[in-house]
Amino acid sequence: MSRKTATSARVAVIGSGSWGTTFGKILADGGSDVTMWARRSEVVRDINRNHRNQDYLPGVTLPNRMTAVSKMSDAVANAQHVFVAVPSQSLRDNLVALRPHLAPGTSVVSLMKGVERSSGMRMSQVIEQTLDWDPALIAAASGPNLALEIAKEQPTAAVVASQSLETAQSIALIASNAYFRTFVNTDVIGTEFGGVLKNLIAVAIGIVDGVGYGENTKASIITRGLVEMTDFAVALGAQPETLSGLAGLGDLIATCQSPLSRNNTAGRLLGQGYSFSSVVKQMQQTAEGLASVGPVLEIADSVGVSMPIVQQVKQVVDGTLDPKGIAPHLTTDSEEPQGERTTNDGKAPGGGAVWGALKRAFDQLRNGGGSAGSD
Repeated sequence: MSRKTATSARVAVIGSGSWGTTFGKILADGGSDVTMWARRSEVVRDINRNHRNQDYLPGVTLPNRMTAVSKMSDAVANAQHVFVAVPSQSLRDNLVALRPHLAPGTSVVSLMKGVERSSGMRMSQVIEQTLDWDPALIAAASGPNLALEIAKEQPTAAVVASQSLETAQSIALIASNAYFRTFVNTDVIGTEFGGVLKNLIAVAIGIVDGVGYGENTKASIITRGLVEMTDFAVALGAQPETLSGLAGLGDLIATCQSPLSRNNTAGRLLGQGYSFSSVVKQMQQTAEGLASVGPVLEIADSVGVSMPIVQQVKQVVDGTLDPKGIAPHLTTDSEEPQGERTTNDGKAPGGGAVWGALKRAFDQLRNGGGSAGSD
């Protein structure tokens, strides 16, 4: 399934793992000429000779508009937009290599969902600092985006956020096709933190899956997890509505319920009793939630946000809590009954916002979706 659109571009994708390759396919199917950069020569050969990336997307045929190179300078030559899809903890090193080859005025789009462990920075912040780049030319893409499903052209959507609405719109135009719709917003903070935080909740869901707990436990964690996500993001400057959108609630649902989710898989292995080091060895690809849990809790502590779900995930990861004991949605600081904080009772931030955001999201679903500019 593909579609020739009126809008096309010369784009580069830095990183040829499952998500980078999938997004390259999205762009190529939207009409752009896409050059992938891959570190491994065998991946380059597979893309160029066979139109495949068998290591990461087995059985998926890639468009003719996609080619691959092993030199970063060749990948970004004449590119109007550069999409970056590398592990979050190696982003800075890759940007240092990229910077000498990046032409002024090029937009740089983060496809990553993590925070830098050493600094606590979001990916767009690392891009701005390392490249010394205009934030109006930086964007972040996020949403319920399980790579293999999209590579098989199962319909889905995403959101692109940038401080510049014009930048977000120009990227959304080329990142849309017959099976993939891209919306826009200007809430970079909320969009990025939605993608980061849902990974941590997905690890928690994986843990309870591995233990053998059922749907009630998972539904409770997902619901309370959305409250934690919204409280955290709003405290850092996000708009609460963003957490009800594709980058928040949408991504949370997809990541928590799918066995294709790396974070869910990592949590499930932890729940089955494997140690953190064993889980890392078994995972063929990066589970960003494992790397982000520490920095997120440090940031939460600095802004006074309570995150009992994420805290218990960290305890399981550290080996200080038996996975069978995980019940963060039951944890409170008092024996007194606590308000659920899903109504606007004027107390702690986030609870009323969550309910209002959920209501708007469900209203949009009933009415066939909202405007492109609102999400």
